[in-house]
Amino acid sequence: MGVLDIDAARAAAVADEVGGEALVSSTTDEGGVSAALDRFGTPDVLVNNAGTVRFGPLLDLSLADWQAVLDVNLTGTFVCSRLVARRLVAEGRPGSIVNLTSINGIHPGPYAGGYGATKAAVALLTQQLALEVGPRGIRVNAVAPGLIDAGMSEPIYADPEVREARGSKVPLGRLGTAGDIASAVLFLASDEAAYVNGAELVVDGGVVVSILANLPRPKSVDSVGSDGS
Repeated sequence: MGVLDIDAARAAAVADEVGGEALVSSTTDEGGVSAALDRFGTPDVLVNNAGTVRFGPLLDLSLADWQAVLDVNLTGTFVCSRLVARRLVAEGRPGSIVNLTSINGIHPGPYAGGYGATKAAVALLTQQLALEVGPRGIRVNAVAPGLIDAGMSEPIYADPEVREARGSKVPLGRLGTAGDIASAVLFLASDEAAYVNGAELVVDGGVVVSILANLPRPKSVDSVGSDGS
């Protein structure tokens, strides 16, 4: 089993935990990813979960920060997907690729830099790749997480008031967990989703569909009027 990360210490720690071997590589490094595939073999399932963000107004965003987010979120997804798909095709094997997008790629969030733009691009990349490699038996889908209390969002939810305020706006009444996303990824990667290809599964507790519910409205329009409308 191989564990890849740009952080050698963290890769080694995980490798020790799962009984694997650590390798240092960026998802954008074709040579590094290819070497890992040579060493450990082509996986049946690829989950493109590497991501980064540089918060701040677009007008103040440096080109370097824009490029950093673009490289990891979009180019890294493309590099890994293409390398794995090529090998699956060459080996005559079916497979599944699951990309992580975001509700920020569906509706923009303020001061998220280039994050939303890259996630929207990954969603379309998912569809295009699904169209091209689906006939080869390789399914490509995406999971779009919502307000998840894990990973890059942990600093946001360190403030208890922010946690409460944001969680209360979710129709299901709570923030999502890493387990919620993992379950969705597992479904799309499994044979249970054997006829699902090119889909983006939104896992957000209903946030995306609740925009109008969070806008003020008079009580008078919440019931049937006297005119029967």
